[in-house]
Formats: sequence, structure tokens, C-alpha cells
Amino acid sequence: MIRLLLADDQALVRGALAALLDLEPDLEVVAEVGRGDEVVSAAVDHGVDVALLDVEMPGMDGIAATAAVRAALPSCRVLIVTTFGRPGYLRRAVEAGASGFVVKDTPARQLAEAVRRVHAGLRVLDPALAEESLVSGASPLTAREADVLRAARGGGTVADLAAVLHLSEGTVRNHLSAAIGKTGARNRAEAGRVADDRGWL
Repeated sequence: MIRLLLADDQALVRGALAALLDLEPDLEVVAEVGRGDEVVSAAVDHGVDVALLDVEMPGMDGIAATAAVRAALPSCRVLIVTTFGRPGYLRRAVEAGASGFVVKDTPARQLAEAVRRVHAGLRVLDPALAEESLVSGASPLTAREADVLRAARGGGTVADLAAVLHLSEGTVRNHLSAAIGKTGARNRAEAGRVADDRGWL
């Protein structure tokens, strides 16, 4: 029996996935959580074989949770199951240690097969996203530029961002300018949208 953990902040989605996967004779959902920062303790407490994680969750995103669960429980494989099919997410998830990345509209039978393949040590990637990820390449943003763009999502002046990030206003301006240039955007709001759409943030 393959023991599964489901992590998704939408209870309805989590319940539907659990119901579908529990129909399979060799799969058993032993834990469900709604936050990314609950993944590691649930995986360890329940001796999980495969964790199915969403990307966007409160507490900790699914990519950070992937790295955390792989560090805490190396025997546990991670399959990202998300609505947000962004090539940058796929690349970052694989770099964090995910064995698979599929979108939520994957048919139930294919999802169950993806779980089995990941459990067997194989990699399962959405083919269209994998191709797009190869074509678009890695994020050109430095970690600090990505931090500044994330902080800029909520608006605010350069002084506001500098205070939040504990940087000088000049440094914030430099990072914003670099991020705008690298994304080919006209302003910081557009740079944030481009980076978000590509899964770089």
C-alpha cells in the first residue's frame, strides 16, 4: 500500500483528490493538510511514501515544502499537483527535489499512475510544461531581485519597500530597475506580472 499525504489549501479540492485516490486498491490517503508549513510534521508522523503538494498555500509554498519534506524524510517522494501550470514553477519544484509535476485537470487514472511512477523512483512531468520550461530557461532574476518584486506586489513607495526589506532606497531602485530590464517590462507592476506568469516568484 502506498501511503499518501495531500496538501492543498482548498478543502473541496483536497477532499475530491482523496476520494479519487482512495478508490485505487494500492493507494491510501493517510494525511491531509491545508497549509504548507504543516507538510513536514504530517509526512513524518504518518510515514508517508508520496506527498502530493499544491504550489500556492499559506504558511509555506509547495516548492519550499518540497525541499523541507525531502530534507526531513528523504524516503518520501513529492508530486506537485497544481492549478498553476507555470514553467518556472516546474523548474523550481524539480530543483527543490520534486519527482513529479502535473496539473489538477489531469484525469484521475493518470494521476494515480503518476503517484505509482513517482513512488517507484521515476520522474513524471507534464510534457507541455516541461517543453515550455526548457524553451523559456531558468529565471534571470537574482534571489534579491525576486524578493524586491514580491514585496512590490502590494504597491508602496521605494521607501516603503526599503523599510520592509531592510535595504537602502538606492539598492531597491537598482533591483527594481534590473528586474524590469530582465523581464522586458515597462514598469515594476508589469515586471511583477511577467515574473509571476512565468513562475519566477
